[in-house]
Amino acid sequence: MHAVAAIASERRRYALVGVSNRGVASFARPLLGVAGGADSGLGYGASSDDFSHVGQLVAVLDVDRTRAEAFVETIVPDGYPPVAVFGPDDVEEMLRTSRPDAVLVASPDHSHGRYILAALAAGVDVVSEKPMVATAAEAAEVLAAERTSTASVTVTHNFRYPARHRRIKELVAEGAIGRPLHVSYDHHVDVRHGASYFLRWNRRRADSGGLTVHKSTHHLDLIAWWLDDEPVRAYAVGGRDYYGPGSPHRPAGTTTPAELRERDPYHRAQAGSGAFPEPTGQARRGMFDLPYEVQYPASREMTLYDDEIDVEDHVAGLVTYAGGATAAYSVEFSAPWEGYRLAIRGTHGTIEAFVGRTPDGEALPGSGELVLRPLFGPARTIEVPTAAGGHDGADPLLRRDLFEGPDEESRRLGLMADARQGALAVATGEALWRSIEQGEPVDVPGLLRR
Repeated sequence: MHAVAAIASERRRYALVGVSNRGVASFARPLLGVAGGADSGLGYGASSDDFSHVGQLVAVLDVDRTRAEAFVETIVPDGYPPVAVFGPDDVEEMLRTSRPDAVLVASPDHSHGRYILAALAAGVDVVSEKPMVATAAEAAEVLAAERTSTASVTVTHNFRYPARHRRIKELVAEGAIGRPLHVSYDHHVDVRHGASYFLRWNRRRADSGGLTVHKSTHHLDLIAWWLDDEPVRAYAVGGRDYYGPGSPHRPAGTTTPAELRERDPYHRAQAGSGAFPEPTGQARRGMFDLPYEVQYPASREMTLYDDEIDVEDHVAGLVTYAGGATAAYSVEFSAPWEGYRLAIRGTHGTIEAFVGRTPDGEALPGSGELVLRPLFGPARTIEVPTAAGGHDGADPLLRRDLFEGPDEESRRLGLMADARQGALAVATGEALWRSIEQGEPVDVPGLLRR
């Protein structure tokens, strides 16, 4: 049973763990009924949806109590039933006193596991942001806990939901290219978006699992979902060659952060875009002007070249699947453009797709194309409708599935990701960085048996 089916007679009670930009914009505000019209400007899947008729936010928990209290004071509307605030060590108390039917986990990746396990132990359903957890070991713990719990875990792998990706899933399932043999997927994250990860907690493996977990689980889950298969082995090469102390882009001769910013090509590339946080002498503030006093205090100024950066910024790998297919996957976090090139080759043809835009948002020539090339016969372009909403129209559909229940298409395509699928995506991402470190292939399911 999915974690969040609509209840006709009574609104479902939700607790939000992690008052992150994503948690507030995409989940809390729709439940509060104050999400009006923000999709195009706020980012993080911000929503114009209103699900207050089927769900009620009853509690928030965050490592930063000041941020959580500011959320309640400034975003929860007047007259709304009280929303309780809890600290990071109070999850059991929150579950006991606020009595949520489901917990929405949107905290930093390394903290997901403890909150998921606490909810499952209490018989409370979980909706977890991707990645489900930061390590394969934690993923194994979640799978074991779910097996003995009355509750279940749903993972918000929203990259399944764009219309283009749903159409590709249908083409593969219909046999349009025969039996899939190989997927080639190259993902590029531009110099603004990519660099931003290295100015946040994501830049430390202890916090994020590395970007092959935090970011690549989007892509790795998508490939496995298209193939309707499970990964078995992964091999990868890669490294850290754009960011960190050894970066070739670090301006020589700079002695202060201010000098570095002035001459840093990444800061110049994002000038005027608001992509990077600028120092103000105060704690960093996020969307809705909520403070980040614990995660990003005024005393901690991050640069793209700090010693603590320990995650890869480019990776190329090969993944094999139980059914015999393979996938060549690559990702880089310092590219001139944002998007991907895709080819899925099968015994009877190929599906090709390209999505690309400049850092300023201008679509590249050919972006959005989806082409089916039969082995015998002419190629044809597949028309894909455009959709409004965050992440290329994915987020409104995901929220609908989460808060109101999946429709026929969602059930038919298996759009909602369960705990095992979330765990395999994490394990595949971990297998990639472990393979880079070890110089040899890694058994993906084996990471879940440790």
